[in-house]
Amino acid sequence: MLKRTIMNSTHRRLNAKLVDFGGWEMPLHYGSQLAEHREVRTGAGMFDVSHMLAIDIEGPQSSDCLRYLLANNIDRLPVPGKALYSCMLDAQAGILDDLIVYFIDASRYRLVVNAATADDDLLWISGWCKRQFPLARVNPRRDLAIIAVQGPAARERVWRAFPECRASTAGLGNFFCAQWRDLQIARTGYTGEDGFEIVLPAVQAPEAWEKFMQAGVVPAGLGARDTLRLEAGMCLYGQDIDASVTPMESGLHWTVDLREGRAFCGREALQTGRPRTTLVGLVLEDRGIMRSHQEVRTAHGSGFVTSGSYSPTLEKSIAIARLPVAARPGESVTIEIRDRQIGARTVKYPFVRNGRSLLTSS
Repeated sequence: MLKRTIMNSTHRRLNAKLVDFGGWEMPLHYGSQLAEHREVRTGAGMFDVSHMLAIDIEGPQSSDCLRYLLANNIDRLPVPGKALYSCMLDAQAGILDDLIVYFIDASRYRLVVNAATADDDLLWISGWCKRQFPLARVNPRRDLAIIAVQGPAARERVWRAFPECRASTAGLGNFFCAQWRDLQIARTGYTGEDGFEIVLPAVQAPEAWEKFMQAGVVPAGLGARDTLRLEAGMCLYGQDIDASVTPMESGLHWTVDLREGRAFCGREALQTGRPRTTLVGLVLEDRGIMRSHQEVRTAHGSGFVTSGSYSPTLEKSIAIARLPVAARPGESVTIEIRDRQIGARTVKYPFVRNGRSLLTSS
């Protein structure tokens, strides 16, 4: 039986097309994926992402635990409220998950992990705590929901819905969060647009959703979320990255802190291993749609599309592909689409940021 978020009855009332997403019944769209995508690029849309899991790490060894389990360094969180993106690696430096960690206070951090990996993440973190960090407590917050409000008008419409929170969040910088009442409001997102990700008690989520709708925020589903994150060049766990690849093979070297003095899981493998593949952006030069698993032929050998779709903003097909490590932006490649070889060019992603194309003519 599929799992359901607290918002399921609301999605049904709004006539959402519900699909199986990693064992969760989630809205694909509410009528038009294209319209929802464009609303986020030009106004404000919102996503129920309560299938993701918040995990609180608490206690006197919480910092020690996360220094070891994350490839990025939580010492880069200088003040409470700061957030950090990181990968969590196994001993071979394979990516177990990518996540955001929030520094709440000196003895408490909050992770937000992917839905598909949440159970495995809990086992992994809890196992290390029992063996090495017994004074760090792992608290999965299944009592919480998450609503992401995204778009150039997102913050103003959140403030329209909850005017009292404006004083706490108006000065919030990117990758910072604030606590307002029992809501955590973070200036983060997965769309390449401005906005807030709001963690709140699950019982309050349906009412908050209604207030956002009344303030002009448009419900959006997983379909738009996927094309938005692809345009923004953001990896999807299970497609673009997984435990078979390292951050160095996935354009995520910037999330790894190899400065001396910190041991972390996967460090030795990262320092001794050599990347075999890389992730590169693709733009199709002819008609067609690139999709995951399609073969990509390059001058350096073959690879495959990890994520591909039509870009509503660019009005052409774009993709992220895993190619031989020698591949670089600006090369001509071919994609096999329905038994045809179609030309494409490699580009540096992201493709779109804040609603504007980042592609060059070269």
